[in-house]
Amino acid sequence: MKNMEQSRRKFISTGALALTGLTAFGSQGLDFLQPGQTEKVRVGLIGSGSRGLGLAQTLANVRNIELVACCDIVEDHLKAGLRLADKDAKGYYDYQKLIDDPNVRAVIIATPLYLHFPMAVAALKAGKHVYVEKTMAYDIPQTLHLVKLVDSSKLVFQVGHQYRYYAMYHKVKEIIEKGWIGKVFHYECQYNRNSDWRQPVTDPKTERAINWKMYKEYCGGLLSELSAHEIDMVNMIQGSHPIKVAGFGGIDFWKDGRDNFDNIRLVYEYPGGVKSSVTSILTNEYKGYSIRILGTKGTIEILRDRAFIYPEAKNKTKGTVDGVTGATVEVSPGGAGEPIVFHKDSPVLDPTVYALRDFAECILTGKQPASNVRTGKDVAIAVHMGNKAAETETTQYWKSEYDI
Repeated sequence: MKNMEQSRRKFISTGALALTGLTAFGSQGLDFLQPGQTEKVRVGLIGSGSRGLGLAQTLANVRNIELVACCDIVEDHLKAGLRLADKDAKGYYDYQKLIDDPNVRAVIIATPLYLHFPMAVAALKAGKHVYVEKTMAYDIPQTLHLVKLVDSSKLVFQVGHQYRYYAMYHKVKEIIEKGWIGKVFHYECQYNRNSDWRQPVTDPKTERAINWKMYKEYCGGLLSELSAHEIDMVNMIQGSHPIKVAGFGGIDFWKDGRDNFDNIRLVYEYPGGVKSSVTSILTNEYKGYSIRILGTKGTIEILRDRAFIYPEAKNKTKGTVDGVTGATVEVSPGGAGEPIVFHKDSPVLDPTVYALRDFAECILTGKQPASNVRTGKDVAIAVHMGNKAAETETTQYWKSEYDI
C-alpha cells in the first residue's frame, strides 16, 4: 500500500505520460512538421471576427500552414484578418468565392453556429478539408448529415474542441484509469461569467449580427458557445456520449431582449449511472471555468490551465448533524490538494496550437484528427438535447439513430 501511494504521488507530481495518444503532441515538441517535410497547407479563413482572429494569430505557431485567404462580411473584420495572413492573401466577402479559390486547399470556419453547416457542406463538396469551430452544427439533422457527407468525402474534418489536445486532460484521464481517485460516478462542470455577454453595437441595425449569441436563431446559447467544451471533456474521459439529460434554464437577470437563456443547469447521465452536472450562468464568475471529478477515493478539480487532486481523508470522524434527534454522520474533510503536473515541452499552452498542427498533419499524412466528425457529433447532439430538455422541462434521451 505504501509503495502504491508513493507511485501515485510520483506520477501526479511529474510530467510523465504513458498515453500513446499524446505522443503526437508531446514527444515531437508539439510540432508535426517532420524533418525534410516542406509541404504546406494553404488555408482560407471564413469568419475573421474575434474567434477567427484568434485562430489567425495562432497560425503563426503552425509552420506548415499558410493563411492565403480570408472572408468576412464586415469590412473591418476582413481587413484585420488579412493583416495576419500571408502578404499576397486574397480577401472575400462571399464565402463561396473563397471556397472556389483554387489556391485554397482547406478552410477554417469561425462564424456564428447557424452558418457552420452550409459552409462546411459547400467546402466538402468542393473537395476542401474543413476545420470548423465548435459546436459542429446547429441541430441534430444537420449534424447527422455532416457525418454522412464526411464519411463519403474521405476528407479531413476537424472540430474545434481544442481541449482534446491539452496534455492536462490526458493526464487527468490516465489518473482516473489507474484508479487513483477510485470509481468515478459524478462530474460537476461549470462555465460561468459575470457579464451580459454582449458586444458593443454602434448601429442598432447590426444588433443581431453582432450579438448573435443572444438569439436562438443563430446558436444554442450558453451550451453551444461555452459548455460544449466541458461536455466534450466528459465524453473523452468517459469514452462515451450521454444517454439522457434533464434540467432547467431561464432568462432571469439579463432581460434585454435576448431569447437564449442567461442561465442553465443540466444533469447528463452516462452509461453505468455516471452523472455530469453542467451549469452556465452570467451572474457570477467564481471559478468561472472548472470541472470537478468526484471519485470514491478522491476528487480532481480542473481550473482552466491547472488541475489538483484531493484525496479523501483516511480517518473519518463522527459528527453530530442534528441536536434534536441525535443523528450522526461520518465527516470526511478531505486531504490537502496536490497539483497535477502535466507534460509540456513547449512554452505554448494554448491547445488551439496543438489542434491546428494536428489539422495540418492529418491533411499531409491522411490521418484522422483526435477531434473529428464523430466526437463533434456526440457533443452537438448532447448540446441540442440539453437545450431541448431545459426549454421543455422534460427528459431527453439519446436515440439509436444518432449512433452512425
